[in-house]
Amino acid sequence: MPNLGEQAGALVWYHTMELAPGVVTKGMFDVRATVGRLPWPDLRGKRCLDVGTCDGFWAFEMERRGAREVVAIDLADPSARDLTVGVQAANPSFGGVKPTFALAHSCLGSSVQWRDLSVYDLSPDVVGEFDFVFIGSLLLHLRDPVLALQAVRSVTAGTVLSHDTISPMMTLLAPKTPAARFYGNMEQMWWVPNRAARHRLFIAAGFDVAETGGITWVSMDLAPLRPRDLRRRPLFKLLLAARGVPHTWVLARPAGG
Repeated sequence: MPNLGEQAGALVWYHTMELAPGVVTKGMFDVRATVGRLPWPDLRGKRCLDVGTCDGFWAFEMERRGAREVVAIDLADPSARDLTVGVQAANPSFGGVKPTFALAHSCLGSSVQWRDLSVYDLSPDVVGEFDFVFIGSLLLHLRDPVLALQAVRSVTAGTVLSHDTISPMMTLLAPKTPAARFYGNMEQMWWVPNRAARHRLFIAAGFDVAETGGITWVSMDLAPLRPRDLRRRPLFKLLLAARGVPHTWVLARPAGG
């Protein structure tokens, strides 16, 4: 029977997280240093939602912060996502739950409820309403982020905290004009906005923006740079390797709520 470290090492992780003392997953993205920089409200006794949970890092964090109930949604079948290039149907042997989420859930003794559900299909009839909703690194992967945020608004009784990718260059060049780079599903992305566009997305979806944050850098596990990469890689790729993926956060409430 493989030990916990061997079980974790055999899986492909999106999030870096500690499953037990001395057992840390090798995730593609490490957001642990970001947690303390976000404007968390008091979650004690609250009903919370994690949208696009993947391995469950943010869902387990909300549970750790005292949430009464946490629902985590994601799509079991990768081919059902907006990202449709080069994906395969999911292995059904885990009942739809990602094996990484299932292992972390078991190790942490978690009560988080996982549901196979698209952000576009959120509604009070399906999941009820939530005091707090977290959306982490998801909007850039969606064809229609405004439609997704409208669905999120329909189930939000309290606040939404979004932590997502931003374009520092477009923010610098057009600080007050909402603008975004359109990838059109290339490199597993659809839209990467500047800071003004991040703000406007929430306004367009029917939210009042309470606060917005500066840039935070999410560490990304990439192959080490070689000297020739300095000549051949685009500037953005060099920036990813050197600092990580640039993100900003938005804290919002349904307009008129």
